[in-house]
Amino acid sequence: MKKIGLLSDTHSYLDDRIVHHLAGCDEIWHAGDFGTAAIVDALKALAPLRGVYGNIDGQDVRQTEPLVQSFEIEGLKVLMTHIGGYPGHYSPAARLLLAQERPGLFISGHSHILKVMPDPKLHLLHLNPGAAGRHGFHKVRTLLRFEVAAGKVQQLQAIELGPRVG
Repeated sequence: MKKIGLLSDTHSYLDDRIVHHLAGCDEIWHAGDFGTAAIVDALKALAPLRGVYGNIDGQDVRQTEPLVQSFEIEGLKVLMTHIGGYPGHYSPAARLLLAQERPGLFISGHSHILKVMPDPKLHLLHLNPGAAGRHGFHKVRTLLRFEVAAGKVQQLQAIELGPRVG
């Protein structure tokens, strides 16, 4: 079993609340728009990191984080990219990746909207952790925590980090 902290769209912002909720995670996953390499480094100091770069990330982040992550953990195939959409509304690039990779878990960010949606057609679970940073139109900063064991996501928690501003 692995404990995972999943966040996205930090946009160069990392506060004590985020750090608090990532404590004890075996891995941290970031679905893009870190903002700066300093955020990448700060997250790596907390736990092993799997991330993808987002549309606002510069070369400093793109040098260490790929556009797409595809991996297996605890018997679960995971596909992560920043701009992917969600069940019934996948981006064209995500549709191709999903057909090729056939993951059990598809993760994307970008929308700043927390979503947890099964896709019965593709037999997967889609997660978007919303936005943990302060830049954007979202009203509440969010992240997800969960466990992966025996090929399944378990103990999924949506965590509100407080208002975007203030």
